[in-house]
Amino acid sequence: MLHLTSTSQAALTGLRFRKRLRAARDGQLAHHCAILVCMVAQGRVVVKSRTYRIIRRMLQTAIEAAHRAGQIITERYAAVHAITVKGYRDIATEVDAAAEAVILGLIRERFPDHAILSEEAGGSGIGEGVIWIVDPLDGTTNYAHRLPSFAVSIGVLEGGEPLLGVVYEPLRDYTFVAERGQGATLNGQVIHVSHIANLGHAVVGLDWGHADEVRERTLAYLCRVARRCGTVRAWGSAALMLAYVAAGWLDGYFNVAVKPWDAAAGMLLVAEAGGRCSTPGGEPYRVDLPGLVATNGLLHDELLTAMERRSHGQ
Repeated sequence: MLHLTSTSQAALTGLRFRKRLRAARDGQLAHHCAILVCMVAQGRVVVKSRTYRIIRRMLQTAIEAAHRAGQIITERYAAVHAITVKGYRDIATEVDAAAEAVILGLIRERFPDHAILSEEAGGSGIGEGVIWIVDPLDGTTNYAHRLPSFAVSIGVLEGGEPLLGVVYEPLRDYTFVAERGQGATLNGQVIHVSHIANLGHAVVGLDWGHADEVRERTLAYLCRVARRCGTVRAWGSAALMLAYVAAGWLDGYFNVAVKPWDAAAGMLLVAEAGGRCSTPGGEPYRVDLPGLVATNGLLHDELLTAMERRSHGQ
């Protein structure tokens, strides 16, 4: 651990971090390094240098893995895909498996002691240590139908709390990145949630889920919200919806059956961009919970109230 106890030590450490910043290979890492350089130079943090290096390497690995998977996904986008039925209204393609293999291979090569939970391969439960939570292709149904709305999602949790999040939209080459306490970026540029404070002016996203009961609950919420919001959109990719809330393109989003791999990266993006995530009941959201509401924060309570409100006997 390096304690900053004098101006000279702060300046020296700041210089070292500036060198790392200049050596960063992409805009996402450069942004997060720059924030830490400023904090170090001002003497506002005590830097654990080894931990810092590990987190930098983890973030670089998440970005690199997402991009490698995205290349596979893009290259095979126009192909005829082999469809595997995993469950009721739930499918996978050969591309899901190929993208997942690339991601998991890179993580295991660089962090063999870390736990992994991935949509297709399964894996560890969420515990107190570090765990990578991966969705190699969020929006498989869209992908199989050549609807251009899907993403790679890689989140890292530490002690059950989000530490890093990367959502990559390969067709548009959009890389959304968040690190706990360091803000959120899109292709290296800082992003922030929208400033819409009135639900009547808001664009609200949703996803349907697979089970009949889930769709009935979603429809009930939709009927209440649609009467009070500006308009509603459904993309078929929870990871993208959360990234869009973080970027300010959507003002709110709800999903009553979200999975850990859908939300692990996106929930951190929303939080670091200034937004708020909760359950439909208003409790703080955790990735092991099924119901998620994400907003810019300004209209969060209004959206929750609208979701629960019953009108005209509904």
